Amino acid sequence: MKATEETTEKLLEQREALQKKYEAYQAEGLSLNISRGLPCKEQLELNKEMFHVVDETNCVAEDGTDVRQYGVMYGLPECIRLFSELLHIPEDRIVLGGESSLNLMYDQFLRYYAFGTLGEKPWSQQGKLKWLCPVPGYDCHFNLTEALGFEMINIPMTKDGPDMDLIEKLVAEDPTIKGIWCVPQYTNPSGYVYSDETVERLAKMKTAAPDFRIFWDNAYAVHHIYKENIVKDIMKEAEKYGTENRILYFFSTAKITFPGSGVCLVATGEEGIAEIKRLLKLQIFSHDKINQLRHVRYLKDPETIKAHMKDIAKILRPRFDLVDRILTEHRLYDDLYTWFKPDGGYFITVDSFEGCAKEILSRMQQAGVMVATAGSTYPYHKDPHDTNIRLAPTYPPIEDLTKAVTMFSDVACLVGIEQILKERGAI
Repeated sequence: MKATEETTEKLLEQREALQKKYEAYQAEGLSLNISRGLPCKEQLELNKEMFHVVDETNCVAEDGTDVRQYGVMYGLPECIRLFSELLHIPEDRIVLGGESSLNLMYDQFLRYYAFGTLGEKPWSQQGKLKWLCPVPGYDCHFNLTEALGFEMINIPMTKDGPDMDLIEKLVAEDPTIKGIWCVPQYTNPSGYVYSDETVERLAKMKTAAPDFRIFWDNAYAVHHIYKENIVKDIMKEAEKYGTENRILYFFSTAKITFPGSGVCLVATGEEGIAEIKRLLKLQIFSHDKINQLRHVRYLKDPETIKAHMKDIAKILRPRFDLVDRILTEHRLYDDLYTWFKPDGGYFITVDSFEGCAKEILSRMQQAGVMVATAGSTYPYHKDPHDTNIRLAPTYPPIEDLTKAVTMFSDVACLVGIEQILKERGAI
């Protein structure tokens, strides 16, 4: 049944009961956090062997490189080979970075901004520019684009990926649109997977800007929790249409091994990777090769990585099941909130009753539970319908997660019912 179809008398009763529950939560003095996609302690402990696979007795790479020294600017060959085999990207199209793929994205954005790309003017010299932002999306992407003064354009997200009809129209007409953020597998935060058609259309579409770029943040390429979804290979698709340099493919081990001590990569076309290598010489002597060797020794090969990810899935699956069960059991009416249970990734996204997300998050914070910043899944923190909320169930202990999500469900119902009663003039 929908709350909008319920009697005012019954809604007032429900509101009173939920308000009492909320006051009880406030009295507990809680301090819980489900705002960011952090690995839990159990997941981190899977990787404790990593601390012992490289030491002073075995710190030489397969080509004789002493990994304690400068050099090998673009990454250890054996580490590049590991990711090449895992992601099916040619080794000569990969450059390794440090521990953060977001840092690589930032660097790449700044290179285009300062130096341009493949003969085009630097973005900083092209006037007012625009960027396409599938929404809801990843707040760190939006923060970076905003900081550099790009006008961000919302692109609605579907279960097959961003609205391709709208994207194709916009990029074909407007040369000031320079790129798009894409999280193709288990999108952040919705958990959707790009369809084969979406990937192909992104690779082949005509763009008015010759320096249009797709920042392909494939952060969750191997993060399957239930069903294993495989996204069509955009690098191979781009080769068919001669658009390889349009793709900036990013990946990291942040949530495979250790978030603060992973290895990341960027991959693109032949001309694009040569440009990256040339400009990288202005920036570094080398990234952390000790960490690269540690990852190769620990992760070994794609089969070992896939087995490791199954162990992680065993840890995360009960958390996602728990959230789905609580949201189901505590929703009093079908229209007070909706959600999508993904096959993988790190988040569950909830859409509240329209106009209620900001108030829900405020009340959660007042009761000692951090969920997310209001509007954070939209550019400029402006959710046009004030509905979208990202839940991150991976980090807290099960007991804390149960408490936080139960309270969230109750508060979402309370605020939604109050909104309906306000619209009726009943409160």
